[in-house]
Amino acid sequence: MKDEKKNTITVFKGDGIGPEITDAVIEILDKAGAGLSYEIFNVGEAEYEAHGELIPEEGFKSFERTGVLLKSPITTPVGKGFRSLNVMLRKKYDLYANIRPAKSNPALNTPFKNVDLVIFRENTEDLYAGVEELVDKDTAHSIKIITRKCSERIIKDAFEYAKKQGRKKVTCIHKANIMKISDGMFRDIFYEIATEYPDIEADDKIVDNAAMQMVMRPEQFDVMVMPNLYGDILSDLASGLIGGLGLLPSANLGDGYAMFEAVHGSAPDIAGKGIANPTAFLLSACMMLEYMEKNECAGRIRKAVNAVLSEGKHLTPDLSGSATTREYVDAVIEQIVAES
Repeated sequence: MKDEKKNTITVFKGDGIGPEITDAVIEILDKAGAGLSYEIFNVGEAEYEAHGELIPEEGFKSFERTGVLLKSPITTPVGKGFRSLNVMLRKKYDLYANIRPAKSNPALNTPFKNVDLVIFRENTEDLYAGVEELVDKDTAHSIKIITRKCSERIIKDAFEYAKKQGRKKVTCIHKANIMKISDGMFRDIFYEIATEYPDIEADDKIVDNAAMQMVMRPEQFDVMVMPNLYGDILSDLASGLIGGLGLLPSANLGDGYAMFEAVHGSAPDIAGKGIANPTAFLLSACMMLEYMEKNECAGRIRKAVNAVLSEGKHLTPDLSGSATTREYVDAVIEQIVAES
């Protein structure tokens, strides 16, 4: 029973291109020999309109059983309607560590060839805590929340990751020159924890300067750790350095629960056209496999993806190619089979 649970994951099919890339990734996982069983649920805006629930109760129960969730993009209404399901899931299951690796592929047409950075984004507080009030019809307040508990655990995770992965530097991103109390505390805690890791270089950058530096000299960054809002913005910037959001995976980790998702949205404008790029979601699935200690399978898939990207014959339109999702998936599977 223990082994069965270890190999069972929960899958949320979201909106827009979500169902398409979910099917693509599951097909590749199966061909790569992941040996997984799936409990699959439809979630999101379309599910709400059809059945009055954003996530069916059985979906929550499944995640609580398996502890591992592979979640495709979900549409979040802008300025109205329900709050982000991503934010809700992160808070409900205390998925406090959002890890977003960005690594350039020399085969892709981007001027940035030496990007290899990992963003650690605190996932549960800051402005994304959603504590807002309308003071009067012309004044709205949004409360920025930074706590020692949440700051310490994400910063420590960043240093632990650097130590285990042989990374050389951790950079703290903040705006402590203006938000002296909240971001000032985050920065102070960073340097307190840095003393526990004397072999790892520690430095800090103000967030606006960091954005400029990422574009001018991205190779100077290794591991980066920051509060929630900055992490959301800078990870999208990082995706632009490596070729777009279609290449950026992420993990959301807590104590006992883990959710893996692509950073990009549901892209309703291309839904159903058969041209969605499943790479980011597939690389998120690779992070999931590594979390589940299925490193060999993850390695096979990563190698196949790199081969297809490097060959350049089956790139989807977002990567300046003309391949369909089906053609891309077939090319990845062909590489996996050839190596097996």
